[in-house]
Amino acid sequence: MDAATLEQALDAIRTRAYFSAFPESPSPRVYGQDAAPVGQAAFEAWQGAEFPVRTPGSRGTVATESSPFGITLGVRYPHVTGDGLDELIRAARAGMVRWRDAGPDTRAEIALEILDRLHQRVFELANAVMATTGQAFVMAFQAGGTHALDRALEAVAFAHAEMTRHPATMVWERPAKGEPLRMEKTFTVVPRGVAVVIGCTTFPTWNSWPGLFASLVTGNPVVVKPHPRAVLPLAITVQVCQEVLADRGFDPHLVTLAAEAEGEGMAKDLATRSEVRIVDFTGSAAFGEWLEKHATQAQVYTEKSGVNPIVVDSTDSFRGLTTNLAFTLALYSGQMCTTTQNVFVPAGGIETDEGHKSFEDVGAGLAAAIDKLLADDARAVEILGAIVNDDVRGRVERSGELGEMVLESRAVLHPMHPDAVVRTPAIVAVDASTVGYAEDAVYARECFGPVTFLVRTADTRQSLDLMRRLGHARGAMTAGVYATSEGVLDATREVALDIGVALSENLTGGVYVNQSAAFSDFHGTGANPAANAAYVDAAYVAGRFRVVQSRRHSPA
Repeated sequence: MDAATLEQALDAIRTRAYFSAFPESPSPRVYGQDAAPVGQAAFEAWQGAEFPVRTPGSRGTVATESSPFGITLGVRYPHVTGDGLDELIRAARAGMVRWRDAGPDTRAEIALEILDRLHQRVFELANAVMATTGQAFVMAFQAGGTHALDRALEAVAFAHAEMTRHPATMVWERPAKGEPLRMEKTFTVVPRGVAVVIGCTTFPTWNSWPGLFASLVTGNPVVVKPHPRAVLPLAITVQVCQEVLADRGFDPHLVTLAAEAEGEGMAKDLATRSEVRIVDFTGSAAFGEWLEKHATQAQVYTEKSGVNPIVVDSTDSFRGLTTNLAFTLALYSGQMCTTTQNVFVPAGGIETDEGHKSFEDVGAGLAAAIDKLLADDARAVEILGAIVNDDVRGRVERSGELGEMVLESRAVLHPMHPDAVVRTPAIVAVDASTVGYAEDAVYARECFGPVTFLVRTADTRQSLDLMRRLGHARGAMTAGVYATSEGVLDATREVALDIGVALSENLTGGVYVNQSAAFSDFHGTGANPAANAAYVDAAYVAGRFRVVQSRRHSPA
């Protein structure tokens, strides 16, 4: 990867046109016949082994991962506890001045080299993401590999653009009688300080790499604190970062891995240290809000939970609507922050190309589309993946208590991984047509996983009111609408702008509301409670550095 790639990325973030630097198909025709088996063998070699990455301040090792697929992992990582944090932070800061002085161009060049080496290990990473998160392999390859690399490159591009917005040096002249007044001025990009990236269990690379690379390329050392159940993908990431930094003559501990045992709570201790000036977090609303409240010494970027709505008013393709939404709800068993939770449908039904559909018809059509999509178990598991933890499984199993069952979840036997817990989506009908918005309603709380609420409303006006109220109260990462009326579409756009959520309109083809394209789609907006930042915009990178100037008189 070279400067031309960065230029292409810079052009893409300006135009928002399609661009991808990393082929998303794992086909041998793209990557060669040996890439997949070599990557799988590299992944398998870590099982039961001690991962060779050095973390200053660690004491012994810790193995915490348990695969949703039942794959034996047993990888041991350097164990960091509170007693070692002083040493860890000192080591992270040791190379900071030289990294700062390298300048934006050199840092971006090194970041590109790291991305290139990660790409060379993309099949190994895909296996690691699959094994730790429960994603099916193709999704792990894309979301955990190539798409995550694109998001990281996007962060590098935005950061480089912001860091080079001003000249590094210039001669300033002010007209005066006789000779003008001249000053030589220097503008230096200065990092904020130590950055901490707190990883999540479902998308350890896709959600961590934007913050990691945004902080690193702007001059900040980065401590990567993975979720105890999804360490390996980020351990590989740190290993590659350290290798490239060392090869280029920089302190490898500018990026470090801080693995902990389950329940030790090191994230709080790290995030609130005075030396830590940047925190990136993806996860629950409760902990994200805790970080925003308590890590006041740092710039905190959070992506939290929300309640994602779709308003159904009418459609000119009922089959397209149900087919598209079925895939949205089934993908990775709904274990995505962008998956739709609430589908608002008027009690009187909707008009479609197939004639009038009652509320019950809409539910039946969606249920039939899901059943058709997932009828073959071997195909179904490649869409559903595995349930990531017992909390999600418990919500699915209790879904019948939440309302009227439109579609019951069923267990699917994984042909390759019989120990995997695989569940199809459940659809639960609930009524809001007479009571309106209620904070304690089941649909008003996040229900992460494969449970969708078909919410009966009085009419589309009430559907939009519920979308607005929930957006302000709970937040949302995505929203959708199906309508043939431009007036309804305009009204929905207005609600989406009011609550600050990305809106998808009348999706019936190969684009889904829970997917986003790097360099074109912003992931999150930072404008509602679901997230206080977006992947990736200028605001996401600009707060990670400051520009400090010096000046002196210039000779004629």
